[in-house]
Amino acid sequence: MATAPTPAASRRGLDSKPRLSLRDIYTMSCGFMGIQFGFALQNANTSRILRSFGADVDQLPAFWLVAPLVGMIVQPLIGHYSDRTWNRLGRRKPYFLAGAILSSLALILLPNAGRMAGLIPALWIGAGFVIIMDASFNIAMEPFRALVADNLPDSQRTLGFSVQTFLIGLGAVGGSALPAWLAKAKVDTNPGPDGVPDNVRYAFYIGAAVFMITILITVLFSKEYPPDQYARYHGESEHKDEKGGLRIILKDFQRMPRTMRQLGLVQFFTWFALFSMWVFTTDAVATHVYGLTGNYAKTNAKVFNEAGDVVGSAFGVYNFVAMIYAPFIPAIAARLGRKTTHALSLMAGGIGLIAIFFVHDPKYLSVAMVGVGLAWASILAMPYIILSGCLPAGKMGVYMGIFNFFITLPQIINGLFGGWIVKHIYGNQPIYAIVLAGFCLIAAAVSVLFVYDGGAIRMQQEKAGFYAGQEEQI
Repeated sequence: MATAPTPAASRRGLDSKPRLSLRDIYTMSCGFMGIQFGFALQNANTSRILRSFGADVDQLPAFWLVAPLVGMIVQPLIGHYSDRTWNRLGRRKPYFLAGAILSSLALILLPNAGRMAGLIPALWIGAGFVIIMDASFNIAMEPFRALVADNLPDSQRTLGFSVQTFLIGLGAVGGSALPAWLAKAKVDTNPGPDGVPDNVRYAFYIGAAVFMITILITVLFSKEYPPDQYARYHGESEHKDEKGGLRIILKDFQRMPRTMRQLGLVQFFTWFALFSMWVFTTDAVATHVYGLTGNYAKTNAKVFNEAGDVVGSAFGVYNFVAMIYAPFIPAIAARLGRKTTHALSLMAGGIGLIAIFFVHDPKYLSVAMVGVGLAWASILAMPYIILSGCLPAGKMGVYMGIFNFFITLPQIINGLFGGWIVKHIYGNQPIYAIVLAGFCLIAAAVSVLFVYDGGAIRMQQEKAGFYAGQEEQI
C-alpha cells in the first residue's frame, strides 16, 4: 500500500512512494555484494593470471581498457531495454539473473584457460574470458542503480545507496582477501602446469558461487513495482512509445538533464584519478618508497612483490574504511547536505593520495588510504543519489547506463595517455601520477558544489508543505 501523498507529490499529480524497511533495502542490494566480490577477484588477480599465460607487462594496460570499453557499450543498452521490460520476473531482475549466470561461468573458466590451450594460445583464450566477464558483470550491475531509484522515495535514496555502498565494500574486502585466506588455510599456492595456483583457482570458484547466491537473494526476495503502479509514483514517460534501440539512446543522450551534465564533470575528475591510483600505485610505491630503479620488476622482483603486497593491503584498508563509513553517510548528508558531504569526502581522498608523496615508510601507506576510503564510499553513493532525483519517468535505467559514460571515458583517456605522460613528462616517476590524481579528486570536490540537486530541493519543498499543511489544520 502506498502512503498518503505529500502536498508536493499531490501538486505533481503523483502518489508518494512508500518507504521500505531496512531489511527490504538490504535484500534489494544484496546482489551488488556478489558483483563486487567478483570484481574484486578480477581486479586483484586478472593481471597475474594473464601474465602466467604469457602477457608482457606493457600489454596489461590494453587488458585494463577492456572493462571501461565494454561498460560504455553494454550499460546504456541494458538500461534502455530494462526500462522497457516487464515479465514474470519483473523489470530489472531478468538482467540480474542473466548477468549472474554468465558472470559465474566466466569466473569458473578464466583461471582454467591455460588448460584449454591448444591451437589457440592460452593468453587469447584468457583474454576472451576477460571480455565475457566484463560484459556479464555490466549486464548484472547496471540495473541495480536503477532498482534503488525505482523503489525508494527521495527521502530514502541516500540510505538506499549507502546500504549498497556498504555491501559493495563488504564484497570488495572478501573478494580481495579470499586468495590469501585460502593460502592460510593451506590451499596450494605453487603455480600449476598452466601457471595458476590452486588458491587463486578455488577463489574464483567460490566467487562464482557467492555471485549466484547473492543475486538469487535479490531476485527471489525483493519486489518491483508493476508498470501501472510504477506510473503512479513516477508518472508516464513522455517517450514510452518511441521505437528503436541505439537511435533512442542517442536521443536520450542529447536530452540528458542539466544535473547529469554537471555531474559528468565531477565524474570525469573522479574516475581519471581512480584509474591512475589503480594502475600506478604499486610502481609509485616501489620507486618512491622503496627506492627501486631500472627494470626493478625483474632485477629486484622480491622487493617489487613486497611493494605490491603493501599496496594490496592498503587497498584493502580503503575498501574496509568505505564499508564502515557508508552507513554514516545518510546522517552526515542530512546535516550537511548531499553536495557538501560528497565534496568533503572527495577532498579527504585527494589529500590522502597527495600524502603518499610524503610517505617514506611503507606502514604509513595505509594511513593515507583512510582518506581514499572516505572518498570511495561517497563516490559509490552520492552521485547516484543526486542523479536519481533529476531523471524523467521511464528513463531511470537508460540514464543510469548513459551516466556510465562519465565513468568509462576518463579511464579510457587515462589508459591511452597516462603511461606516455609518466614516461615522457614525469621521467618514469609514477608518484607524480598519484599526486595528479589527488588534485583531480580535489577538483571534483569543488565541481560538485556547483551541481543542481533537484531532489534535495524537492525534499525541502515537501517538508515545508507538510508543516504548512499541519499549521492550516491547527
